Parts: sequence; C-alpha cells; structure tokens
Amino acid sequence: MKSQEAWLLPEGIEELLPEQAQQLEALRRDLIDQMRSWGYQLVIPPFVDYMDSLLTGMGNDLTLQTFTLTDQISGRQMGIRADMTPQIARMDAHQLKKDAPNRLCYLGTVLRTRSDDFAASRSPIQCGAELYGSSSINSDIEIIRLMLATLSKTGISDVYLDLAHVGIYRGLAKQAGLDDEREAALFEVLQRKAIPELEAMLAEWSLDANVSSMLRALVDLNGDVDVIETAKQALAGAEQSVLVALENLAGIATALQTLTPETRLFIDLAELRGYHYHNGVMFSAYLAGQGQAIAWGGRYDNIGKDFGHARPATGFSTDLKCLLEMANTVVTTPAAIFAPSGTEAGLLSAIAKCRDAGECVIVELPEQVGSASELGCDRQLVKNNDGWEVVAL
Repeated sequence: MKSQEAWLLPEGIEELLPEQAQQLEALRRDLIDQMRSWGYQLVIPPFVDYMDSLLTGMGNDLTLQTFTLTDQISGRQMGIRADMTPQIARMDAHQLKKDAPNRLCYLGTVLRTRSDDFAASRSPIQCGAELYGSSSINSDIEIIRLMLATLSKTGISDVYLDLAHVGIYRGLAKQAGLDDEREAALFEVLQRKAIPELEAMLAEWSLDANVSSMLRALVDLNGDVDVIETAKQALAGAEQSVLVALENLAGIATALQTLTPETRLFIDLAELRGYHYHNGVMFSAYLAGQGQAIAWGGRYDNIGKDFGHARPATGFSTDLKCLLEMANTVVTTPAAIFAPSGTEAGLLSAIAKCRDAGECVIVELPEQVGSASELGCDRQLVKNNDGWEVVAL
C-alpha cells in the first residue's frame, strides 16, 4: 500500500512540472520588475515565524489557517505563514522604521490548513504590494491601479472591480448600539444577503426605526457608481463617520473612472471581505463568469501598532498560480542545442559561448537513450574545418 501511494500529494498541495514552472518563473520576474518600476521594493519574509508576528493585526482570521509547531530552541509557538501581510507590517514598523512612505512588494509560497474560497490550493504563491505611511485616497488609488496592472501583466485585463467601505457598516453598527455578538450575527447575515432573515433580526432587536432602515438598505445598495449617490440619500441620517466613508468611496471611484476607464466598477456596500482587519476602502477583482475574486485588498491602518510603529497602510494580494491558470499569455521555452560528449578545448569553448549568449545546451551522456529532438533540441554543435558551429538538426 505504501509504495502505491508514495506518489500522492496531500489534498490542496500541488507540484509544477517543467513547462508550468518555466511560465510561472517568467511571470514572477515580470511582476517583480513591474512593481519595481512603480517604486515598490521586494522583501522576503521568513517562511516560519512566531505566531505573535504571523497573526498581529489580522484578528483571528488566520488562526485556523495557520499550521503550528514548537520552536525546539526557545520553546515558543511558531507557525508556517498563511499570509505575509503581518510580516511585511513588521518590516515597515521595526526594521525599516521611518516616517516617509514605504512601498514594499512580496512574492512567495504560503501554506494553509484548509483551502479558502478563492481556490482549492492550500499552498498558493502569494503576490502583493503594501504602501505604508499615507492616509490619502491617492495611496488607495495607487494600490488599486497597481493591482489592475499586475493582472494585466498576467494577461488578464477584462475585470470587474468591486468597491466597498468597511466604515459604513461599522458606523451604522455603532449608531445602532450593537454589542459584539449582535454585530457579528448581523455581519454574517449581510454576507449571505439573506433579506428575510435580516428583516426578522432587525425587528426582533427593536432598534431605532431610522437606524434599522439604514442597516436593511445595505443589502440593496449595490450596482454601478451611481449607487453611491443613492446611498447618500438612503443613509442621510447616519452618523458622521458613515458620511465620511461614503465621500471617501466616491472620491476613489471617481478617480478610477478617469484613470482606468476600461475597468468596470461595481459598488457593494454589504460586501465585507476582511471586515475584521480592514478599516477603510475594500476592493476585489473578478472575471466574468467567475464567482470568486482573483485579487483583493484594502486599507488596514495601524497594523504595525504591536510592532511599535502604527501608521496608515493599504495593499493588495493575489495568488500567482491561479492567475497563471487564467492567463491569456503563454511563455514559450526556446529549443535547446545538442552537443556531443567530449573534453576537447574547442568543444568546451563553443558550449560555454552558447550558454553565455543565453542558449540552452544539452550535452550528450554516455549510453544515452533517446534522440536529441526528444530532449527538446532543434540544433546541434558539429565540427567542421573552421571549428565548431551550430547547425539545424
């Protein structure tokens, strides 16, 4: 039984064969170069870290997603990163501590105890960017544009961008005087857009009629950008923080209409992905016909507080493996050059020259089975009167 199952992989864990790995690596390089052109510097956080660092600022959202182990040196609990955002926040707050904005990007494998609602993988290759040190909507707009540029670089451009703002729900929940239990229950119902259940819940709680009406309105406040004006009327009786959040959302949407007119915007005030750690605008990118987001992000100010340097932050992330599956671009691997086995100085020099020029050279092995073409070669090194030259097979 053991020998028959030795080749099986754990559920949700994938391996990439040469062609897939080549395409992914080419895309990884392109994305890092693109982010660098926007001013985002690459950082590489550790794969294993103390749990305190891995969960800081993320509430309990990642607790169940994180594999844990005990450090045999310190005796402290450690975890395998399920998300890199808290680690990047530590870098900004502690190692890179400064007042000027920090633009950081990252790309690497994370491991999760279970697959999330984005894909079946438990080992996504997380790619993202974070901008620290600015509370301006300009920083949110920049991050959203960079996310769209990342998708475009992958070959994905025909996307829907979903915008929401966590401050709207939080402000209304506060105005309604909801305790933590009721706020969580209402949040769960809103996510399912279960209108009859929502109406029954609000009636049972006997809230102020005006506040109850505004909470009920959230499930219907979705559509194109014009929904924001409808929301301003429906939520006119809300506290000031709600009105400020609506203005913030309107400013971001208006700017994106000008800067990325090809992107279709969708507003959904009941969409609360990442509600427990976001505190401003939230955004997700979707493809037509796809029920799950392919990239997402938002504002999460003060995530570095536990690291001693709280300041504004906004960012996005995506899974590179899933993007590659959806990409319209194909990376082709050039055919190789076949070289005979030998130690002649001229042959070794010719092989080295080809490799220095960026060519792949495969050297024949003793008692080799299979032809040069089977090895992916379309040319070969042959010796003539003038030395060694590359000729077609």
